[in-house]
Amino acid sequence: MSGSKFFVIPLVFVAGIVIIGVYSWFFAQPRLTRGQMEKAEEALKKIEQIKEIAKEDKSKTNAKGIDMQNQTTPENTNTSNLGTNVEEIPIDQMPEKAPDTFKVRFECSNGNFTIECHKEWAPIGVEHFYELLKIRFYDNARFFRVVPGFVIQFGIAGDPQLNMRYGEKTIKDDPVKKSNVKGTVTYAKTSLPNSRSTQLFINLDDNTRLDSMGFAPFARVIEGMEIVEKINPKHGEVPDQMMIKLQGNSYLERMFPDLDYIKRAYFIK
Repeated sequence: MSGSKFFVIPLVFVAGIVIIGVYSWFFAQPRLTRGQMEKAEEALKKIEQIKEIAKEDKSKTNAKGIDMQNQTTPENTNTSNLGTNVEEIPIDQMPEKAPDTFKVRFECSNGNFTIECHKEWAPIGVEHFYELLKIRFYDNARFFRVVPGFVIQFGIAGDPQLNMRYGEKTIKDDPVKKSNVKGTVTYAKTSLPNSRSTQLFINLDDNTRLDSMGFAPFARVIEGMEIVEKINPKHGEVPDQMMIKLQGNSYLERMFPDLDYIKRAYFIK
């Protein structure tokens, strides 16, 4: 009996550590208040209504024999070409350390948007993001968590090898200098200190309550916010983050093939 007792005690201890870890990870992600949940549900209903209206308009137009290729309708208006005259900066022409400010263009499956990074807002976070961009960590990454009216989250690489190499590396916290207003870009983290890694989210509303929780914005969307707001919200928070880390895009393409994604992210002038 004494031998069994000594065997059980370590198991209970290990189980306790696992439970605490899972609890900390789950509850530290940016969460919705009741009001935000209602706003998200309302936004999803509006999106579905817009889709239905667009389908009806398309069927009516086809019935009249109008050449859809030459029409400008809500469904085929191409907003992804906004700001196409930007000039890309090759990685080898970027300085070793992150500049005080720099711009990054995200070419995505549903269009393009641009963010402006400010080292003054969160120097540690900006420097880490800068290094990840230089190794093209975010290329082909999916937007795996989309909550209308709250946040859009991404930053788990499509390549499991990249996740193994960089996904577990954490950085120290930055003090919160900029509020989590709509359009700002922030690292996701757990409730533990210094737990930021590669995951980011874009605020879809003024989520200022996240300020007191230690979420420090380091950039803001300066062009294409309408593209960000149209990222496919169909699967919400369903994709499993651990499965993405372990299997990468093979898991997402098999289970959630219609997720929007980043084709590539690069520096621009």
